[in-house]
Amino acid sequence: MKLKLYTIFFFLLATGFSFAQNEITVSGIVIDANDKYPLEYATVSIINSNDKTLVTGEITNMKGEFKLDILPGIYDVKIEYLSYKTRTYENKIIDKNIGLGTVGLELNLEALDAVEVIAETTTVEIKLDKKIYNIGKDLTTAGGTVSDALNNVPSVSVDVEGSISLRGNANVRILINGRPSALAGFGDTNVLSQLPAEAIERVEVITSPSARYDAEGTAGILNIILRKKEILGFNGSINLNLGNPDLIGFATTINYRTEKFNLFSNIGYRYFDAPRNSLSTIDYFDRLIDGEIIEPTYKRVREKEVVTRLNRNYNGNIGMEYYLSDKTSLTGSLFYRYGEDADLSLNNSERFNNSSIVERTLRTERQNEEDNRYQFALNFSTKFNDSGHELTADFQFENSAEEQFVFINEDYVVSEDTNPEPFQKERILQTEDQKEYLLQVDYVLPIGDDARFEAGYRGSFQNEITDYLLEQENVSTNNFFVNDTITNVFDYEENVNAIYSQYGTKFGKFSFLLGLRLEHTQLKGKINSRLTEAELNEAFGFPIDTDFDKNYLGLFPTLNLILNLGTDDKTEESITLGYNRRINRPRGWFINPFPTRSSRTNIFQGNPNLNPAFASAFDLGYLKRWDQLTLTSSIYYQYETDSFERVQENTNQQTTDGIDIVRTIPVNLSTNARTGAEFGILYNPNKWLRLNTSFNFFQFKTEGEFNGIDYSAKNTSWFARFSGKVTLPGEIDWQTNAFYRGAQEDAQTRTQGLFSLDLAFSKEILKDNATISLNARDLLNSRIRRSFTTTEFFNRDRESQWRQRQVTLSLIYRFNQQKKQQREGGNSGGGDFDFEG
Repeated sequence: MKLKLYTIFFFLLATGFSFAQNEITVSGIVIDANDKYPLEYATVSIINSNDKTLVTGEITNMKGEFKLDILPGIYDVKIEYLSYKTRTYENKIIDKNIGLGTVGLELNLEALDAVEVIAETTTVEIKLDKKIYNIGKDLTTAGGTVSDALNNVPSVSVDVEGSISLRGNANVRILINGRPSALAGFGDTNVLSQLPAEAIERVEVITSPSARYDAEGTAGILNIILRKKEILGFNGSINLNLGNPDLIGFATTINYRTEKFNLFSNIGYRYFDAPRNSLSTIDYFDRLIDGEIIEPTYKRVREKEVVTRLNRNYNGNIGMEYYLSDKTSLTGSLFYRYGEDADLSLNNSERFNNSSIVERTLRTERQNEEDNRYQFALNFSTKFNDSGHELTADFQFENSAEEQFVFINEDYVVSEDTNPEPFQKERILQTEDQKEYLLQVDYVLPIGDDARFEAGYRGSFQNEITDYLLEQENVSTNNFFVNDTITNVFDYEENVNAIYSQYGTKFGKFSFLLGLRLEHTQLKGKINSRLTEAELNEAFGFPIDTDFDKNYLGLFPTLNLILNLGTDDKTEESITLGYNRRINRPRGWFINPFPTRSSRTNIFQGNPNLNPAFASAFDLGYLKRWDQLTLTSSIYYQYETDSFERVQENTNQQTTDGIDIVRTIPVNLSTNARTGAEFGILYNPNKWLRLNTSFNFFQFKTEGEFNGIDYSAKNTSWFARFSGKVTLPGEIDWQTNAFYRGAQEDAQTRTQGLFSLDLAFSKEILKDNATISLNARDLLNSRIRRSFTTTEFFNRDRESQWRQRQVTLSLIYRFNQQKKQQREGGNSGGGDFDFEG
């Protein structure tokens, strides 16, 4: 028996050596049949002609080359590439080395059309901790900005002043590619209104962030993923925009990719006029002071402000991803932005007594600003294997330098006084220097097929220095002197160190992700003023610490669960449950106690006594997806302590002509409980019709008091949006977006509902290499915020329009963008545990 086994073994071994010695080679090159470009990552398969089983296969290299070793025989050779027609050589006798030469593949126009239909449609994916909205072709934002695009994302709203909120909560963290970024303006969301919407690939709405993310933002996180071209060879696009009010925009994207590196760049210029206007009417009441009734100098003050804003912005981004090996890459990028703003504000102020005009003045404010900011980012990524075991490290440095010069002059137009005392002219010179360092390391270790462990560190170190100089005119000599009360240098630091770990796994259709994050926050500030701390306290009416150093240590647990309920391949159905604890840190301008100067009677003043707010949030979601219909829904609850609220109060101070000064100041107002529900529908019944809608309803309850006044309030509100896209005859796309935000009310202010409508048309031209579009944002010019504030000492009726109706003509030309790369790589900034729902 042993002899037979040895005989069989040596026979098989000899046969194997014999076959190995007789292996032959099949080789060739795969190219695009029309443009003659080599096709990297084309699939070449060798199939047994008799039983049609796969024998071996390979993908082409950067030059489109392939080479396979096989035994002699009769085979089918199949060559495939995404969106191209498959080329097959059937029953080919291969008994010697053979070269197939150059194989040209033709574009599969039907398949290419199918890919384009998907690209035109906004889709939603549900992960353990977030919803991912892959932005389709949104015609209404062509030529628009990132802020315009965000306003069309479910759960997100952008108000008339550019402030971004998530589920009605403005305490939202904005990330670019998973990180805080100079592109997002160091937390100043106005910068997002200057970046092109076409740069967005997808938006991640993260209402229950995992431990990997910074704990900042009690409402959650909006992670904006920018497009990063991974296309063969030299390619790019040119974007031209022309609009009214004045808008001229130019942007170009150029990419070049080889086998070892990917070079990408974006350059843009944007000139635009963004006029805004506001109207404010304040009725002052009699005040009781020390038992004596004090009447206001003026019963009513009405201010109408018209602002012309001319902006010129230049921005550029260049970077390179270098592939050290198949599993390791190093990416470096440099972003630069230069902006020039020239604003002219005309504030017409009328004072009334007994319904008669007593006095009218015209306040003119000229503001010129220069903004230089740049960001350098370096990313290292290595994959230890193909199962997800990886290490990433990021370093980022950001610098911003702003210089602002303001000249303010106010003159009497009407006055009962025949010789009124003239107003002081004012000159303001303000510089802001901001620097931020970011260091982040993330490690991912798969455990088996269905589990994963993650750990990491993140350090963020930010410094902001504001140098503010106010000079006022001596009306007697016409010379200017320094105002010692307002002139100051404010040095503010925010340093955050964090470590985290999380573990996730699957059990059949059930998945969970459990994490814990430890963060140490240092908020440090120093005010250099010409006044002493006691003099500042007296001037501003509340205690001010001119040299503070606050430290907070917090644990932030997260838990995300998902249960897949789908029973077949045609439908997806899942339930998600999330819990997380968050922090809301005050920004520098919320801390700076020195008042604004845009109005003498209505000022904003920061509060250096602000502490971070902490919140715990719960989210229960449901998703079901059919072939043509996707339904998403959720209910949520959040409880926040030390929440920020803006309080309006009479300062008990007056201007030189006797007008009471009203101050808006942020304070920690005890607790805020928020409950809500939302649902969304994406419906794509056929190629020519695509519809989506969303609705969000929420209730909030605030409890707290400030300066002896109870600011407790309870209110409900809602917002809804609808978008419809129709393909008309002649392959013209027509899109309509509608948005409505319901009325809402807090302890002092009632805000009316707001409706806006966007309309757009587009058509592919030049053999589908270019797109021309015409859109109108806020077609009815109705995005006007109207509010009414009631306090013990005054009533204020206010309306403001941050931006008027905008009509834009846009042309995008693309070159060499037919062939997408199949290489996996790069870091989109997410990387979270992707058990999909």
